[in-house]
Amino acid sequence: MTDQSPRILQVEPKILLGTFFSVKSSKFSTLLHRTYPTEQELNMSEKHNFGIAPVTCHSFNKDRSCVALSLNDSNVKIYKKSGPKWQETDTLSEHGQRVTGIDWAPESNRIVTCSADRNAFVWMLEGGKWKQVLVIPRINRAATCVKWSPRENKFAVGSGSRLIAICYYDVENNWWVSRHIKKPIRSTVTCLDWHPNNVLLAAGSTDFKCRVFSGYQKEVDEKPGPSAWGSKMPFGNLMAEFSNGGGGWVHSVSFSPSGDKVAWVGHDSSVSVADATMSNQLTVVKESFLPFMSITWVTENSMVAAGYDCNPIVFSYSGGNITVGAKLDQPQEKQSGNISAMNRFKNLDRKGTGTDTATDLKTQHQNTITQVSIHTGTKNDASKVATSGVDGNLILWDLKSLESSIQGLRIS
Repeated sequence: MTDQSPRILQVEPKILLGTFFSVKSSKFSTLLHRTYPTEQELNMSEKHNFGIAPVTCHSFNKDRSCVALSLNDSNVKIYKKSGPKWQETDTLSEHGQRVTGIDWAPESNRIVTCSADRNAFVWMLEGGKWKQVLVIPRINRAATCVKWSPRENKFAVGSGSRLIAICYYDVENNWWVSRHIKKPIRSTVTCLDWHPNNVLLAAGSTDFKCRVFSGYQKEVDEKPGPSAWGSKMPFGNLMAEFSNGGGGWVHSVSFSPSGDKVAWVGHDSSVSVADATMSNQLTVVKESFLPFMSITWVTENSMVAAGYDCNPIVFSYSGGNITVGAKLDQPQEKQSGNISAMNRFKNLDRKGTGTDTATDLKTQHQNTITQVSIHTGTKNDASKVATSGVDGNLILWDLKSLESSIQGLRIS
């Protein structure tokens, strides 16, 4: 049986071509020159491939020895690291439609998943087997995202029902029940992130708004103290609402490590930060990038965002200003020369053009990046981030090595 398990891609040499005509043999010959990446280049990122299907979402366990991901279908596959390979160990297959969200709780080792089938499940490892516990989200549209709270005693589910379901465990019935946050959400909730205090919840939606709600549950939460976002936190209370003035759906939202700032990215190619310590001051930056799909803080003042440009980009926030740092993927420029007569003829025959146009992108990701997550460290001081993409790749980026090797990259 053929080994179908994903593995680290083998290092491919860069190949430089030169074509010449031999008078003696009366035929064209090709001269190949191979150059390999340096050891420093190899240490800055690690690419893992999981096939040709898109990796729509992923989540690591506590020690990063396992990863749960969805390949754009109704299953959640769990892989375990075995040397340079990822070995598939389990498949969670209770969902009936495409899985839209996965979150693996590091301390309790529970996995929560949600799907377009309007359901969510909490998975627990018992006797070496993953068993699901029923969740009652009470939604009539697709579930779009899911996120454990920091203390892992509840989780939030976003949906197309224009509401957020805050779910907590009911011991008597052995299932997870929910309460709804509805107003003033006017469209699909696309992304969620919890505040470090386990109570406040940031939500982005397709009505172009980012909001901060109270997710206080008296059944499982202690009474919260005041925060920079306010002191009164009854369940469902709207603490803040922001619009960057543009027309972009909010794709991803992230609280800073302190919880005093919230950042989000929209489909209008914007990166926005709201600072509660500066009277909820809103800062928005729009550069010549394609829209971002995901963002996360990696320190108190630095963020990594990625999306349709297929390249993670570092942004910094300080004193009410957002600055663009550098791209994490710095492709080497290829040497170019005059195209040979033979190659020109081949291109005319195959592509209908005489120019030598490459179809591969210069970045490691060959298609849209769907998610950015912290692999090593925390939001306070992340040393590695992971990105998954439509190209079926999961790439680990060593921020410390990249910072020392890329000019203009500062993460502080």
